[in-house]
Amino acid sequence: MAVFTPLDAAEVDSWLARFDLGTRTDLQGIASGIENTNYFLSTTRGRFVLTLFERLQAGQLPFYLGLMHHLAAHGIPVPDPMPDRQGQTLHTLKGKPAALVTRLQGRSQLQPEPVHCAQVGHWLARMHLAARDYAGTQPNLRGLAWQTRTIPDILPYLTADQRTLISTELAHQTEVAASPAYAALPRSAVHADLFRDNVLFEGDTLSGVFDFYFAGVDTWLFDLAVALNDWCIHLQTGEFDAARFDALLNAYLAVRSMSDAEHRLLPDALRAAALRFWTSRLADYHLPRDAHLLTPHDPTHFERVLRQRIASA
Repeated sequence: MAVFTPLDAAEVDSWLARFDLGTRTDLQGIASGIENTNYFLSTTRGRFVLTLFERLQAGQLPFYLGLMHHLAAHGIPVPDPMPDRQGQTLHTLKGKPAALVTRLQGRSQLQPEPVHCAQVGHWLARMHLAARDYAGTQPNLRGLAWQTRTIPDILPYLTADQRTLISTELAHQTEVAASPAYAALPRSAVHADLFRDNVLFEGDTLSGVFDFYFAGVDTWLFDLAVALNDWCIHLQTGEFDAARFDALLNAYLAVRSMSDAEHRLLPDALRAAALRFWTSRLADYHLPRDAHLLTPHDPTHFERVLRQRIASA
């Protein structure tokens, strides 16, 4: 989340009048994140998150909003998009596509223990099963096709060693994605960004997961790899913490068993997840957009993670 498009209270009050949600009592810009403009919006009838979409187009947004509503209806704790009096959840504010969703309770756990990782694994497996009958179809917009287009623009900013690493890994992932085993992996709409700062806890109990705006149809294995690469590592080195890794994976497997092919391809999926986020962080760092509140993430973190995954593979 970030603030690229500033809003004043009068603009928000005028826009909010189309909803049956009372009147504004508080409006605060959210500084974290890198993609959209976000505000905490409180009214006399509840607490919400207001998002203005800076990159996604209006035609893409029904997939995300529909997925959140689908999951919420299946009992998965996620933000639920709020309809206006005409029943619409996709809106326009200050010339940008906009949406208002419920604000979840809790706080992020940035130093997770196995108990937290186990709940993330349990939630993720439930989410995958619930998404099986979601009718929306949209590819992972930061998947291999996007990486193939973006990496050439990043190469001039990298050292020779980094250029070799990122180009070699892209070639490897392209080969994996063309294999029959990969084509047979189960897939549906996935979160694709299940990081520590996108999950909330009340005490040690998971209370909700948010930020579905990187979601897309992809393999469940990739989604699991994204979570393992963030929740179960030592941030300083990128190495896995065995207790947290086992807690997350075993909790996932307790809800949904994985095929032999998924077990075999997990090391490749962990590398794919590291490459995806190294690429996006490099792009955000070297090809930045202006924002009123924005600090790009450190690209070297996922370079370390990728090197660790290649070495351990």
